[in-house]
Amino acid sequence: MQDEIDDVAAAWRRDGLPEPLVAMLELSKRAGRVALLVQQALRGPLAELGLTYAEFEVLTVLRREGEPYRLRPSELTRSAFLTSGGTSNVLQRLQKAGYVEREANAGDARSRFVQLTADGLRVTEQALAASGTAHEEVMARVPPEDVRAAADALREVLLVVGRRRFR
Repeated sequence: MQDEIDDVAAAWRRDGLPEPLVAMLELSKRAGRVALLVQQALRGPLAELGLTYAEFEVLTVLRREGEPYRLRPSELTRSAFLTSGGTSNVLQRLQKAGYVEREANAGDARSRFVQLTADGLRVTEQALAASGTAHEEVMARVPPEDVRAAADALREVLLVVGRRRFR
């Protein structure tokens, strides 16, 4: 069986790309395609909650912290894989919606914390449930052992490539 990436890979081979590079390109294209399909499946349910995907990411990062569900903006930026400007914009929208609040850091007057509000925790729980449903729908026909094997294989790749920093 073939997927849509196989046609692209065949073209790369015809263009003379070496097989190890073709495999790398296939890996990144397939990982990106799976992520895109999940995000597309989640877009509607998040929109019903009034959230973008980036807002969902920030809320879930705060939720994962456990009580009191707060972090510094720089920590949020790293954990949500956003830029500092993107984080700032997301935080402004979430604060306006009443889902987060900013509070002074008693230990450092130069920084502030971002913390989930009760409404923020409620909408995050709803969004997490929607995310679980979207993942289950997208992966419904994939055998669980294949999902586990792919997740484990991607971990091994990410442990190596995730250490590099690019500009």
